[in-house]
Amino acid sequence: MSDKRPVAVVTGASRGAGRGIAIALGAHGCTVYVTGRSEKAGDAALPGTIYETAEAVTKAGGVGIAVRVDHADDAQVKTLFDQVERDQGRVDILVNNACALHDQLTAPGNFWEKPLGIVDMLDVGLRSSYVASYYAAPLMIGRDKALVAFTSASGAVHYVFGPAYGAHKAGMDKFAADMAVDFKEAGVAALSIWMGTLWTDRLRMVIASDPAKYAYLENMAETPEFTGHVIWALYNDPQLMELSGQTVIGAEMAVKYGIQDEGGRQPSSYRDTHGVEPRVQYPAIIR
Repeated sequence: MSDKRPVAVVTGASRGAGRGIAIALGAHGCTVYVTGRSEKAGDAALPGTIYETAEAVTKAGGVGIAVRVDHADDAQVKTLFDQVERDQGRVDILVNNACALHDQLTAPGNFWEKPLGIVDMLDVGLRSSYVASYYAAPLMIGRDKALVAFTSASGAVHYVFGPAYGAHKAGMDKFAADMAVDFKEAGVAALSIWMGTLWTDRLRMVIASDPAKYAYLENMAETPEFTGHVIWALYNDPQLMELSGQTVIGAEMAVKYGIQDEGGRQPSSYRDTHGVEPRVQYPAIIR
């Protein structure tokens, strides 16, 4: 039976950004559906399961609900939202985060010298975000407020790790811009959020692969929970619909809302560290 807790769905939340975002939303009292494929140790090269994340959400003060979903399978995504509809009758926050990250993504070399499997992030990552939004939309329309958030990064506008990574990030930003047009009259906001470098097990693995090259990342990394707190602040912003369609830099939104990361750190904006900023969509609309 539904209660007054905001209902969030965070995809790809066994570990990394999704796990941190889910826990942060739990700390704000949300019921959080945690999706992913990892159910037990050994299901993935990196530690973390959907059940561990759901337990951490509940421990943080929310209600964590683990649902095993392979986001490469549209039918499983539909089943997820059918369950949410039966349980809650609504979705207030959808965080599209699931992504198939290949271990060789950060390896040196040109795109044709790396495994072809790297392009899978355009299926589980880009396409899967469209599918999740498609099935979530009917459960979000008609609410006082609702937010579809896409986790992205500055690779949308400059080279990072190769064309597959960049196309994924640029696509997430574009989804937010164009879905906002369709959602406008329905009162649902769509935003893409550039996260910084995240202090995750994957980052630790990257640093360990070449400490001389990557050690500097330790001092600039954000905790995975940081973006979750930013998403919560955005959701509660009275001017949320005025932001809809934009790509925002998480570090800048944190300053706006008075959010600091663990230990009182204020992560830097890509605008300052890389001299880049999100692209702004032209207002022309063709239907």
